[in-house]
Amino acid sequence: MMLKEKVEELEKQEILSALNAAKWVKSRAARALGLSERMFNYRIKKYGIRIRKEVVMTEEM
Repeated sequence: MMLKEKVEELEKQEILSALNAAKWVKSRAARALGLSERMFNYRIKKYGIRIRKEVVMTEEM
């Protein structure tokens, strides 16, 4: 694997991790990574990440 591919894979994993931590709220995930929402959305599209549409259930329910 070339360096560029390794960097892209790491970036994709960091984006997914931030999305999970932010309960898939893109604006929160972008802020956590220090990215503008525009750049974050660009990278989501670049890596083919599909945003979950499901409702996040809390433990109390």
